[in-house]
Amino acid sequence: MNKLVLGLPKGSLQEATFAMLRKAGFQVQVGSRSYKPDVDDPTIEARLIRAQEISHYVELGVLDAGITGYDWIVENGSRVHEVAELIYAKQGLRPVRWVLAVPEDSPIRSVKDLQGKRVATEAVGLTRRFLKQHGVRATVEFSWGATEAKAPELVDAIVELTETGSSLRANKLRIVETVLESTTRLIANRSVWKQAWKRAKIEQLGLLLQGALRAESKVLLKMNARAADVATLTKILPSLHAPTVNPLHTRDWVAIESVVDEAVVREIIPPLKKAGAEGIIELPLNKVIP
Repeated sequence: MNKLVLGLPKGSLQEATFAMLRKAGFQVQVGSRSYKPDVDDPTIEARLIRAQEISHYVELGVLDAGITGYDWIVENGSRVHEVAELIYAKQGLRPVRWVLAVPEDSPIRSVKDLQGKRVATEAVGLTRRFLKQHGVRATVEFSWGATEAKAPELVDAIVELTETGSSLRANKLRIVETVLESTTRLIANRSVWKQAWKRAKIEQLGLLLQGALRAESKVLLKMNARAADVATLTKILPSLHAPTVNPLHTRDWVAIESVVDEAVVREIIPPLKKAGAEGIIELPLNKVIP
C-alpha cells in the first residue's frame, strides 16, 4: 500500500491543526506521550514534530509533507514545495507576526536605533536577515523561552511571535516594527511532489483543508417563501454565486438556500423575515469547496 509520511506540528499549532483535519474529514488521535498520531486513513502515517523542525525534515525527505508556519520555512531556509496557504493560528483565523518589541519606556523607536544593541529571539536567522536589510549591526542571541521577560534587564529588544499582542502588552512591551507576517502552510518535499500518487494525496489534503477553513466563517441559510417573494428575498440574501431556489410540493411556494458569511446572518434574518421568508434555518458547514 502507498503511504504518505506527514509531519504535524507539536505545540501551539497542534490543537488547531487537529481541529482543521477533523473538519477536513480526517480523525487524528494521539496519546500524551506518543509522537505517532493515529489517522483514520491507512495511507497516511503521521509524525508529531515541533513546527520549527518540520520544513527541515520535509526538505531532507524524512517527511513527504508537513504542516508548519511560513516563518519556520524562512528561518530554516528550507527548499520545499509550498502546496497551500492555510490561514489559521492558535487563537483564530488570522496570520501571526514576528515583531520587534522593546520596553514601553525604551528610547528605541525604529530598527535603526538597534545599532550596537542586544536582541533576544527564537528566530535568530530571521532577525539577523531583518537587521541586515536595514544596515544595522546588533548582537542577536537565541532565547530558550520567556523572551518577553528579558527586556530591559538582559537585552535591549526582543523579536517575538505574536497573534494578538496581549502577551507583549501584559509584559509592558511596545511593538516597534513587524519583522515578518506568517501563515500556516502545507508543504511537500520537492522530489515527492514529482511522484504521481503522493502528489495527488497531498493535493487532496490541501483541497480539503482549504475547504474546511473556508467553512469556518460561513453557514448555510435555508428558508421557505412564496414564489412571488423570491426576487425580493434574493436581493437581500448574499451567496457564493446565486441562491438555490427549488419548488415545494405546496403550489406557489419554494425552498431557498444559500451559503453566507456567518457575520452577516444577524443583520439579514430580520429583513428576510419581513420580506416573507418562513422556517428560516441556520446550519454550520464542515467544508466549502468552490
